[in-house]
Amino acid sequence: MAAAAPGGQEKVIAAAQHIVKSLANSKNAADDMIRILSGFDDRLTFMSDLFPPPPPAAAAVREPSVVEEVEEEEAGPDDAREDEVEEAAELVERWDSPEEGDRLVFDSAKDAGDYLDAAAVLVGARGARAEAALQAAMARLEDEFRHLLARGMSPLAGEDLHASLLRRLSLTVPSFASSASDLDCPSFASHTGDGDESGGAGGRASVSDEEISPYLISPDTVGALRGIADVMLRAGYGPELCQVYGEMRRDTLMECLAVLGVDKMSLEEVQRVEWGVLDGKMKKWIQALKVVVRGLLAEERRICNQIFAADAEAEEDCFTEAAKGCVLQLLNFGDAIAIGKRSSEKLFRILGMYEALDEVLPELEGLFSGDARDFIKEEAVGILMRLGDAVRGTVAEFANAIQGETSRRALPGGEIHPLTRYVMNYVRLLADYSRSLNQLLEDWDTELENGGDNVNMTPLGQCVLILITHLQAKIEEKSKLYEDEALQNIFLMNNLLYIVQKVKDSELKTLLGDNWIRQRRGQIRRYSTGYLRSSWTRVLACLRDDGLPQTMGSSSALKGSLKERFKNFNLAFEELYKTQTTWKVVDPQLREELKISISEKVLPAYRSFVGRFRGQLEGGRNSARYIKYNPEDLENQRENAIEEIPKVARRLVHQLGDYVSESDEPIQVTMFICFSPELCLAFAMNSCAVSVLQICNSIDSVNIFFPKKTEGDHPNVLR
Repeated sequence: MAAAAPGGQEKVIAAAQHIVKSLANSKNAADDMIRILSGFDDRLTFMSDLFPPPPPAAAAVREPSVVEEVEEEEAGPDDAREDEVEEAAELVERWDSPEEGDRLVFDSAKDAGDYLDAAAVLVGARGARAEAALQAAMARLEDEFRHLLARGMSPLAGEDLHASLLRRLSLTVPSFASSASDLDCPSFASHTGDGDESGGAGGRASVSDEEISPYLISPDTVGALRGIADVMLRAGYGPELCQVYGEMRRDTLMECLAVLGVDKMSLEEVQRVEWGVLDGKMKKWIQALKVVVRGLLAEERRICNQIFAADAEAEEDCFTEAAKGCVLQLLNFGDAIAIGKRSSEKLFRILGMYEALDEVLPELEGLFSGDARDFIKEEAVGILMRLGDAVRGTVAEFANAIQGETSRRALPGGEIHPLTRYVMNYVRLLADYSRSLNQLLEDWDTELENGGDNVNMTPLGQCVLILITHLQAKIEEKSKLYEDEALQNIFLMNNLLYIVQKVKDSELKTLLGDNWIRQRRGQIRRYSTGYLRSSWTRVLACLRDDGLPQTMGSSSALKGSLKERFKNFNLAFEELYKTQTTWKVVDPQLREELKISISEKVLPAYRSFVGRFRGQLEGGRNSARYIKYNPEDLENQRENAIEEIPKVARRLVHQLGDYVSESDEPIQVTMFICFSPELCLAFAMNSCAVSVLQICNSIDSVNIFFPKKTEGDHPNVLR
């Protein structure tokens, strides 16, 4: 043993020197020392046998050995660690004692900091007391986390919630083009706050990376939540943390949806809602989708990033748990609309929903990752496709509705038919969605019999052409409800001109082209020609020389024929005048063009006929009964053709005044015209005073008494 001692001593010294050298280069000296020494097992227990004990005097002054120094260094941190764990456990236990009651740790910043430090010390500590204290700390931190989430959200009472939410999100959300106002869809950009305009494409929320919307959560609360999250994640309590965050934030986002007007509804509930209510819900959905994706979820994503900065996986899990319910509720409503019953009044709302979802879909995908992203994308793309199918189906339904319109009531005066107004206003709005409709209608069956006209048209242009072609066919059909051929042409002119004007004054002109407009204007001219031919041919036939006796001078046969011709002309003209004064030519320019055309056809023929044959009748008894009108009178009559009834009545009285001015006896004339019972007029025409004017309450007649002309009457007075 003695012989071995020197060799053993050298080995121990060499080992100690190696340990010291190793520890000098180590950042974790204590841990490395424990690891190295543990390899010696119990061999160092005999170290005292290898060294003779020093004398007492030497023992008092000798330097400690290297091993002793190492042991002293190790003993110090262990003792300090044990003390820290004990103090941390004591602090946690004190907060769980009855003396603290319901007081919250995070009511005080100092208490919160001390408690988080204590919980961090307990993470990884061994021993029953430390583990129990850690569990208690995690339970309290979970409750405090829940309370902070609830307390950090701004209240939802005492103000206009919808406007407040948009304002607090500081959103700048684009409006929906011109169709929004046409469909009474108010832009909600006016509700936005005073934040900066969106700087990125797609209208992102104007909130910087450092800002957190105070509605979603108070910025002051984020730091405390992050501190709790860091400790709980280090302790392995990530699932519990995500569950609390997901529950609380999911409820908050669903509450935001309710504020925006999007309620949770089943498919059956959506199908049962009447259109007026459903229309409002669809409008709110379009608004809410952009607010949710670009505002609420973008902010929620930023909050998650700040709270769970220490663990990217926890950040993804927490955001998915919080946001998925809100997104699915929005998508489910869109799906219910897409697969619902199709009717033409829904088209523009469905188009608005389609465009809104298509617009935010890339941003919606970007908010999620992994399996959640794949799931949300699959759901959203499927609903987008079904909304597109609904658009195509609704357009086809609208085309069928035009063809199937069966009203049999002829509008008085040949006015523009309500179907024409409805269809053209409907079609004009389609142009506002040209980008989407050109995509959706690309493969739609749009073949027409006159296919050459639409070869180079866009899909939407072809669709519009089909709808207007159906409308024109229906208007042609409805014109047959009028027995008078001339009124048929008036009706066709009014309606086709309305169609052309709607096309010319809108984006429809770009879709259909100038050639289409020129062709329809030519068709209007043909209707005008048809009107003149069917109306005035009978009148003009009275002014021809055909059939008159060739004997000139005072031939009684010629005079008799002329009297008959003038009599027939007067009857035909007055009947035509009386009939057509109730007709309506809506467009002022078209009305003036018709008057000019009538003048060009009738006045020259009448002037020529009267000029040639007036001498045959002048000087005879009651010649004015036959030549009742001067050419100038016809011009005045022409001015009131196809105009309002009151002007027509004045001219008719003028005619009657001319007629009775040649009579020696008072007469009574009854005219069937459409005055209101309240209308009261007094006429004095051509030195023939009107002494009595009775407007019958039954609106069926006007009795006008013309007494014998007397001296002192005031001519040409119209009151």
